[in-house]
Amino acid sequence: MPYAILNNVHFILAFLIGTVANTLVFPLFMWLIDTFSQKFWPFKAYKKGVIFLSKRAKKIAGDNVKKHGFWGLMVFVMIPLPGTGAYMGTIAANIFKIERKKAFMAISLGVVISSIFMALATHLGHLGVTQLSFN
Repeated sequence: MPYAILNNVHFILAFLIGTVANTLVFPLFMWLIDTFSQKFWPFKAYKKGVIFLSKRAKKIAGDNVKKHGFWGLMVFVMIPLPGTGAYMGTIAANIFKIERKKAFMAISLGVVISSIFMALATHLGHLGVTQLSFN
C-alpha cells in the first residue's frame, strides 16, 4: 500500500486493493495449511519449517490470542509491524484452534483497521513531504 500511494496510485484504490488482497490471505493460507500438512508432514524439511513458524507465531501472538481469543487475534493482526499480520494471525488461529469463522472475522477486522492506518499515514505523510518540498 505505501509503495502504491508513493507512486501516485490514489490512496483509496491502494487501500481497497491492499485490503482485499490481505483479507484473502486467510482462506488461501488455511487451505494450504490443511492440504500440505496432510501430504507433506512425513518430510523432515516440511516438518521443521512448520514447527519453526508455529513456535514463532506462538511466541509473538501467544499470550494475547490465548487470553483474549477473537479480540486478541484482531489486535495482533491490526498492529502494522513485521511479524504480525494476516499470515501469522492465520497460523496463530490454527495453533490456538480458534473457530474458522471467528478467526476469519478477527483477521479481516484487523486487516481493515491496519489498512486504514497504513493508507492514511502514508497518504498524509506524502502530502506533508510534498508541501514541505514546495515551500
